[in-house]
Amino acid sequence: MKIIPGGVCEPGTTRVNKTGGWRTFRPIYDYDKCIKCKLCELLCPEPAILPKDDGFFEFDYDFCKGCGICANECPKQAIEMVLEEK
Repeated sequence: MKIIPGGVCEPGTTRVNKTGGWRTFRPIYDYDKCIKCKLCELLCPEPAILPKDDGFFEFDYDFCKGCGICANECPKQAIEMVLEEK
């Protein structure tokens, strides 16, 4: 797929174009604090927070941009943003 600057992309192309490579901070879960409220998944602007079978969530770091919305909105501070090490 070719992306043209200033062009229009087809819907769903973000699943093809991995956008997590330019992240500065990455979210880390503290599963002991998580109450499974799903706010992180609902508020994530990307499809980067995925539910697991046990009701908890995991990050898809290929698509997480490190915006920190999940950590900021978590009512139990179960998500911490840490500096990305490359």
